[in-house]
Amino acid sequence: MQPIKALLVDDEFSAIEGLRIRLEQFPAIEIIGEATSVDEALAFTNKCMPDLIFLDIEMPGQSGFELLKALQPETYPAIIFVTAYHQHAIRAFEVRAVDYLLKPIKMARLQEAVARVEENIALKSSKATMLATREAMDTPTTSHKVMNDIYAAPTEGYYVENEKLVIQGGRSPTALVPFTDVFWVDAAGDYMCVHTCSDTYVMRARLKNLLHDTLPDEFVQIHKSTIVNLRHIQQLEALRNSEFNVQLANGKMLKASRTYSKELKAAILNKKRI
Repeated sequence: MQPIKALLVDDEFSAIEGLRIRLEQFPAIEIIGEATSVDEALAFTNKCMPDLIFLDIEMPGQSGFELLKALQPETYPAIIFVTAYHQHAIRAFEVRAVDYLLKPIKMARLQEAVARVEENIALKSSKATMLATREAMDTPTTSHKVMNDIYAAPTEGYYVENEKLVIQGGRSPTALVPFTDVFWVDAAGDYMCVHTCSDTYVMRARLKNLLHDTLPDEFVQIHKSTIVNLRHIQQLEALRNSEFNVQLANGKMLKASRTYSKELKAAILNKKRI
């Protein structure tokens, strides 16, 4: 297999250097360029046609998604998003990114991402898939249709096996995430962002189904769009109107709304008695 020609795109020089150092451990990756803006990245891509782009999202002027809209379908590279923000994960997978890495990058996750790129390049995605990607980014309605085509049915993306949440869909390898590793889950329509200490996974499901049919009893709803794992709650901070700030063991702060506060306190007390 020929080396995978990669372009690194980030507005922070230190981030590019850090990623470059990590990628030195992957003989399959050949870094052929760097860019600190969307304009630089587009000019380089049109000239040198990289196989892979490690792409930051939030950059001054234009975001990483703007770069994807400007790329030619015939030469569309594999995309690995590298960002400090988990909230873009759903859109990233809607445009069929190979992977979504959160900063600071863990070597284990980088290895998984590179392996996915190697597999995707070996399979050689068709021109039709590239055109579908462009359509997915241009029209939200179309993007949701693309996702519906990837996931055959809303309930087929997860099931329980050996105390793990199994997340599968699209062309990404199946992720088996132990329930004990999940800190919290938040909803965005028909999609869930599943947060562990270091990673965020996206799956197609409804919060109600996930809570009542899939997750074990230690998961409790604290907001209309948020589920939390009781074992990772470090403390509750009382607010006005019977609301709480819920601090998790990793420092994340979530809000428990008045509607769910009573249930949350009861669940914590019952857990202590067990």
